[in-house]
Order: sequence, then C-alpha cells, then structure tokens
Amino acid sequence: VQLQASGGGLVQAGGSLRLSCAASGRTYSNYAMAWFRQAPGKEREFVAAISWSGSSTYYARSLKGRFTISKDNAKNTAYLQMNSLKPEDTAVYYCAADWRGGSTPGEYDNWGQGTQVTVSS
Repeated sequence: VQLQASGGGLVQAGGSLRLSCAASGRTYSNYAMAWFRQAPGKEREFVAAISWSGSSTYYARSLKGRFTISKDNAKNTAYLQMNSLKPEDTAVYYCAADWRGGSTPGEYDNWGQGTQVTVSS
C-alpha cells in the first residue's frame, strides 16, 4: 500500500490541524494505521494507532485527549485531528500502515513521506 500524508502547516499554540493519510491499494481496509512524529535531533516517536476496522484506537499517553485518530475505509484515508497544539508538537508527522499494527516504527512496513507541523508560541 502507498501512503500520502498531507495537512501539515504553521499554526499558533492552542490551534488545531487535521492531518490526512491517503492510501492506495486494494487491501487498505485490512491494515492498521498509525501516526508517528519526529522532531529535529530526536527519534521517531509513536503518536496514535487505529485497528484495521477502526474499532480500537491507541495513543501515546502524553497526547491522549488532544489528538484523535480515525479511519475511513470507504475513502482509503486515515486522519489525525490535533487540538490544543503546543510548540513541542512541532515535528514531521508520518503515517504508517501494516496488517500487524503496533506502537513502534519497526512494526510498520509502509510509510508516507511525512508532513511538517510547526506550532509557534
């Protein structure tokens, strides 16, 4: 499956953004999806994941309550709604897909190109 992330941009602290991850490939609905992020000089970290059906979601503990992951299999698209953004949320955000799912980058074989999110103070 091929992934295309979009929706990043520059936003003030306290603002919101919605990231999209469009997938191509007929088996998309069978894949768990996830978002990771990577800030300069830091390792890629888990943000959120959603099961293939969309019935189960998982979040990094520090982000739960501000970020919401969702998945629309009819549109072959996953989303990450980010609210109450903080400067420390600044990073490149990557979407990932795999039939296994999980919270570590190594569990995903398919990656989008990343979209930059910058939160100004």
